[in-house]
Amino acid sequence: MSNQEEKNLKKVLEENDLTDSEYKKIIETLKREPNDVELGLYSAMWSEHCSYKSSKPVLSIFPTQAEWVLFGPGENAGAIDIGEGLAMTMKIESHNHPSAVEPFHGAATGSGGVVRDILAMGARPVALLASLRFGSLEDSHVKYLVEEAAKGLAFYGNNIEVPTIGG
Repeated sequence: MSNQEEKNLKKVLEENDLTDSEYKKIIETLKREPNDVELGLYSAMWSEHCSYKSSKPVLSIFPTQAEWVLFGPGENAGAIDIGEGLAMTMKIESHNHPSAVEPFHGAATGSGGVVRDILAMGARPVALLASLRFGSLEDSHVKYLVEEAAKGLAFYGNNIEVPTIGG
């Protein structure tokens, strides 16, 4: 591969948020180099939003099997036994990319995903809690993202009468 081809590949991988090792895995799987559409598909499938590739190592420290864990990690919300015949459901949703592109709607639909998964467990959502992480608020774009994401979270919760109690 020439220097220019290497630079072009590096740029394409950066644009698709793929690592060198992920690119090699794609080639290994397809038994050829991927085309642009396939790169886009892998980029979406392996994004933080879909695969939790950077969150999984952190999330793995939490207990997933115990007498009080009714439903561990999976497709919907988790559920734990809180005694007296009651259970508590909870869900973590990552909407990093959607919230970076369109913070109001990205954050609002993130809340929607949480509510959907709580309802899918047969539970009733009583509150939303946002755990937002951004850069320095001295940066005007970061400040804009924070303000719009917070508005989106509140908007969604208010419309379905589930308060956002923090975040």
